[in-house]
Amino acid sequence: MKVTRVQYTVRGEFVAENKDNIAAVMRELRQQGNSDVRYAVYLHQDGRTFMHLAHQNNAEAERLPTSLDSFKRFQARLKENLEVAPKVETFEIVESAVPIF
Repeated sequence: MKVTRVQYTVRGEFVAENKDNIAAVMRELRQQGNSDVRYAVYLHQDGRTFMHLAHQNNAEAERLPTSLDSFKRFQARLKENLEVAPKVETFEIVESAVPIF
């Protein structure tokens, strides 16, 4: 299982649009019905720093979010409105108190 964390900061006037773009990605991801992907986005208390956390159970699941049309639109708009560039980190789960999949 692969876990990916992406964190970035957007300009203040872009926060609402970024939330809308993320919601569109989540709607399309839910429509796919792939239970091998767990994806959540969090907003830091500064109100402008977003953290995406994806748990992906296999190689197909790793490709899924970025292959969505809504994700491509999200990324295009994000690039134009970044204040702090994305930092991408990958992890492997060692142990969990609750089932991830």
